Amino acid sequence: MHGTATLDELDLALINALQLDPRAPWSRLAGPLGVDPATLSRRWARLRESGNAWVTCCPGASQAEYGAFALVQVAGAPGACEEVAGRLARDVHALSVEIVTGTYDLLVTVATPNLPMMGRYVLNRLGRMPGVTATRTHLVQRIHREASRWRMDALDRHQQRNLQRSGGGRTAPGPASVEERRLVTTLAADGRLSCARLGELLDRPESTVRRLLAAALGSGRAVVRCETAHLPAGWRVTATLWLTVPPAELESTADGLAAMRETRLVCSTAGEANLLAQIWLHGLSDLSRYEARLARRFPAARVLDRCTTFTWVKRMGRLLDAEGRSVEYVRWNRAAPSPWRGETARAVLRCLPRSRCRAGRRSGVHTRGSSSSTALSTRKAVGPPKSKGCPTMSRSAPCGDRGRRRRGRSRLPCRHPAPAPVTPGAVGWWPRDVGGSRPAAPDP
Repeated sequence: MHGTATLDELDLALINALQLDPRAPWSRLAGPLGVDPATLSRRWARLRESGNAWVTCCPGASQAEYGAFALVQVAGAPGACEEVAGRLARDVHALSVEIVTGTYDLLVTVATPNLPMMGRYVLNRLGRMPGVTATRTHLVQRIHREASRWRMDALDRHQQRNLQRSGGGRTAPGPASVEERRLVTTLAADGRLSCARLGELLDRPESTVRRLLAAALGSGRAVVRCETAHLPAGWRVTATLWLTVPPAELESTADGLAAMRETRLVCSTAGEANLLAQIWLHGLSDLSRYEARLARRFPAARVLDRCTTFTWVKRMGRLLDAEGRSVEYVRWNRAAPSPWRGETARAVLRCLPRSRCRAGRRSGVHTRGSSSSTALSTRKAVGPPKSKGCPTMSRSAPCGDRGRRRRGRSRLPCRHPAPAPVTPGAVGWWPRDVGGSRPAAPDP
């Protein structure tokens, strides 16, 4: 059973304190909150057990440029929205899934190791999922503010100053190491795991874990954040705005949006809308007031589209109920291999004409000369079809640059154009490698 419908003042204060220092010992929080450590420990256990609050870990904003990060709008067939959302919520690359208003029914936050894998995920996973009718991808160029910096402001300034961590927030250039990525993935399930327990899970000495954790958090390559169920906490509306801003004013506008209390996420995107902001509000009427303040402070910014979230299905790896409470953790991993890796190459190859370049024999997908073999024999996931030689070169001449490679041993593809594709059904389109009987030619 979940807890009460709303959170009391001590609950909100404890969550706000953990937003400032998610891994702080209870003894450090006891003084500013005016409660003994044992009471705080029991209160946090109750909040975590009920799903009203949890601590997680994720890559820092600086890591977005070393992978691919996108917000994908998904349109579903009538009646299929919830089923599609449930399937996507189990994907390791889908960090968050929301059911939203507007032209598109879902908003999915996706992270992959690189741009090609992002394309495979959108084309082969989302594009082929039953019930999905359309998608629109917004690639993130830079994250100006991520949700770990959002605060509930349940504490006064004196309490916040006593709890503020020192020495953090210095972003070091470069991607996270393999050990740091393993640490982040393990810590995502429970951001308050002790270093001793992390050492057991990672099979590393506790001293090594402490050093890795300090380096990852101190450099900004990883962040630990305290999340809360938004409805019991009083934040009843989530909205996402797509804005267009002149490039010369993009940085200043993004910084200004990040400073507004309701803003949780600000990122610049590659597209017509070059700035995206996600906000939490106490009521739906606050949305128009937020946009009015935005228009007064940044006259050049124009809102192109907006959507309001009906339901959070998943947020940063946590499956949520209708009230926004955590009910299950789904292990996510941005660097996980995609199970749809070869689908794009195979789909493209089915549409390509068969090349006749001798150099194509070193490609992955190729044809055999025997009439009893099949048309395509797949050895690798990519590569153009193989053939029997270049029709534009003489038999004694090498394929490609004449003086540098021996005939038939070129590692580079032929520079001569391949034959034009033939429309299926036309005379001569049946490949001899397929075997069987040739279909009858269409009547003229």
